[in-house]
Amino acid sequence: MHNTKFTITGITIVVLAIVFACQPKLSIKTAQYATNGQKLYITHCQNCHGAKGDGLGTLYPPLTDTAYLSKNRAKLPRIIKYGMNETILVGGHEYTGPMPPLPSLTEIDIAYILTYVTTKFGQDTEIYSEQEVRKGLSIPTK
Repeated sequence: MHNTKFTITGITIVVLAIVFACQPKLSIKTAQYATNGQKLYITHCQNCHGAKGDGLGTLYPPLTDTAYLSKNRAKLPRIIKYGMNETILVGGHEYTGPMPPLPSLTEIDIAYILTYVTTKFGQDTEIYSEQEVRKGLSIPTK
């Protein structure tokens, strides 16, 4: 049973890496980060933000607004780790619902998720590094 689970996990990782590697300009490292991020995204983010990152009506914002992702890139780690309880403008719409914190996620987990989000739903082709996450987590709140 354990061997079968390991084999299925391994095959899934290889298939996802191939899919992401087929995207133009994505390095192997970026594809690996995005693959790991997809698994974490499914577990922690997909219920609210959707499988395609399109959000949920007026309750939860989409993660497909590349302008928002780019403008707020430095703040994204804080939003994930510590949550957010302020009104934001995404895609021309206001969202006022709070985002719950995910304090159990490590810096590398957050880097994986943000790499997945910014490459899958955005237009980035590079990883969101642990150093960038660490720096983003240290940005003071308003």
